[in-house]
Amino acid sequence: MLTKEQLIEYSEDARKTYLDHISIDCVVFGFHEGQMKVLLLKPDDEEKWLLPGGFVQKLEPIEMAANRILKERTGLDKIFLQQFHIFGDPDRAKFHHDLYKDTVPDEENWFAKRFLSIGYYALVDFFGVVPQADQFSELCTWRDLDDMPELLLDHELIFKTALDTLRLQLNYQPIGYNLMPGEFTMPELQKLYETILDKKLDRRNFQRRILGFGILTRAEQPRKGGAHKAPYLYSFDLEKYQNALTEGFKGGW
Repeated sequence: MLTKEQLIEYSEDARKTYLDHISIDCVVFGFHEGQMKVLLLKPDDEEKWLLPGGFVQKLEPIEMAANRILKERTGLDKIFLQQFHIFGDPDRAKFHHDLYKDTVPDEENWFAKRFLSIGYYALVDFFGVVPQADQFSELCTWRDLDDMPELLLDHELIFKTALDTLRLQLNYQPIGYNLMPGEFTMPELQKLYETILDKKLDRRNFQRRILGFGILTRAEQPRKGGAHKAPYLYSFDLEKYQNALTEGFKGGW
């Protein structure tokens, strides 16, 4: 919790720099060791967690603001970002209103404003991320999708909406280029899809369908080593992958 002096100073600086009533919240997905991960912030002196987010500078395009915010939290540039929803419940700011109501009047508290928050989800390379906490947080780290802590504000709703959107996207667009290593096996890619969808997929049907999209290139030689028959390695054909993102494909898993 900020002191009265810190809160007033931050609020004055924020009014000079940022647009009133518009914020951005990001759900950052990574994939590591067969687990989907979500990047979260642990605020100072709080048990609950937050999604990475921030505000839009007065002369800054929305997309540029989202990229800037995520670069500050991840160290990555040119992240795959998808805008998925706007959150505008009138009580979104109730937590900050109650937290500081006895410290300063609402009109002097930047955090007590009613913000419309633009939700983005990002798909990133787990190994490329260097998590960085913001000035109000003690920790920025990955959490497993099946071990999520309790979230502050309406960030639980934002997270669940992002996950639902990602699952829906699997029905008409490819997923994986931003989450998988440069080369991978078919079982590894299937594990990614199963983890996102939270259900088992038939091995033969998955392979037939994913190859039917024409977005994968198979290596000439299988992966070396191992006691059993070595699986073939695949990589994404980036040009065909980008076309599939634009044109889409039909069907469901």
